[in-house]
Amino acid sequence: MTKEYPGYGRNPVFHEPARSHRFRWRVADISVASVIGVASALIYWLVAMISVAPIPILEGIVPGLGGLFNGLWLFAGPLALLIVRKPGAGVYAEVVAAVLESLMGSQWVPVETFLIGLLQGAMAELAFLPFAYKVWNMATTLLSGVLSAVGCWLYMFVTNLQAISISGPYGLVSLLATVASGLVFAGFIVWHLYLAIAGTGALDRFESGRQARGAHR
Repeated sequence: MTKEYPGYGRNPVFHEPARSHRFRWRVADISVASVIGVASALIYWLVAMISVAPIPILEGIVPGLGGLFNGLWLFAGPLALLIVRKPGAGVYAEVVAAVLESLMGSQWVPVETFLIGLLQGAMAELAFLPFAYKVWNMATTLLSGVLSAVGCWLYMFVTNLQAISISGPYGLVSLLATVASGLVFAGFIVWHLYLAIAGTGALDRFESGRQARGAHR
């Protein structure tokens, strides 16, 4: 039997039912995660084009502040996890987005794009893993966005900024800016986007959609 535990105000807390087939992927799960990955790839590609000018400006104001844009490349994983609610959904959506972004003409090397997508997706999963993928609320979504941001930041320093100290001024500003961006774009906005999509009835085939609509009736 499915149990719902409404939270306070506009932030319900959803607990998944304990069923043996809860983690089994359906065709619908693959389809929706793929759609999220494809849509995210297009947005990521557009952001890469649009951010070419403003990021250097932010870096000129405060070195490392360009990290405020990083959250715009992080939302595929948390959103796919919220909707599909299967282990690996975050990794799958981020990898699909990364591969397609690379095929569309990314400014980054294809292998690098794939690896950072893989890492960001894996980090997004870590927010839900301790709860056995049973707790879905704003708090876990915000944590997912933050962890994905940390993964993005770490990859950037390990692969491209080895000469810069992680604990130095640039590293700390970049970390704070990236985490703040992940918190907002891949956490807060993703949570409310999920609720908005569920509110239309488009997710009624999913437990996530039925729970969201039921909690707001």
